[in-house]
Amino acid sequence: MKFIYTLLLASLYILPYQTFANDDFWGQTGHRVVGKIADDYLSGKAKREINRLLNRKSLAFVSTFADEIKADKRYNEFYTWHYINMSLDENYENSEKNPEGDLVSGINYCKKIISDDEASDDDKAFYLKLLIHLIGDLHQPMHIGLKEDRGGNDFKVQWHYEDSNLHRVWDSDMIEKFDMSYVELAENADVLSKAQVKAIQKGSVIDWVNETHELTRKIYDSAEPEENLRYRYSYHHFKTVRTQLQIAGIRLAKVLNELF
Repeated sequence: MKFIYTLLLASLYILPYQTFANDDFWGQTGHRVVGKIADDYLSGKAKREINRLLNRKSLAFVSTFADEIKADKRYNEFYTWHYINMSLDENYENSEKNPEGDLVSGINYCKKIISDDEASDDDKAFYLKLLIHLIGDLHQPMHIGLKEDRGGNDFKVQWHYEDSNLHRVWDSDMIEKFDMSYVELAENADVLSKAQVKAIQKGSVIDWVNETHELTRKIYDSAEPEENLRYRYSYHHFKTVRTQLQIAGIRLAKVLNELF
């Protein structure tokens, strides 16, 4: 079991994020949307156990924990868990795996600790917070991007005449420009039938990675380097962002219901 540094989040020094292979993530708003949506699909038993482990903190509240701890070098071992790099014509099964770990191995490790009867509640809570975040990351298409441009971080574009990159546009730029709170976005998610929810929850984590990667291919074709992306880009693509956030929330609930 990986060693857990017993450090209260409130005592973390507020430091700039370091430069890593993939610098961005679903922004805070996006991750909180995923957590808020997942709440609506949790079983009663899962809710009770999660409330106990998280000291009644909501999924939305803890959903950004895995990014917050990037400010502390002692947690660097978890950084590669936020993404997968593979070429556009590959699926996860035939791609070269990162020996330091990736989204799939990170999610699997979190599930292993949470389901381990011998693990402490502190360890379970720590990896639960990571898991909530990683399921969100799995559904951000640029988290399954190319190694050579660091998942689109080096794919430079303009966002409403401001410097940005393709990764950040999908992480947070479109969400922030829409200017709704995470609660408003979650409450305005599409109304789905039970059959639609069941269809979304089918498959394994690897199946979900490969599904998300299909979107990654399309996103790389959606813009040109240095292009100034504005309202038209959001018009064509923000629906996909919202859909991915909703799918992530529904699947997060499935994983948590199975664990608890």
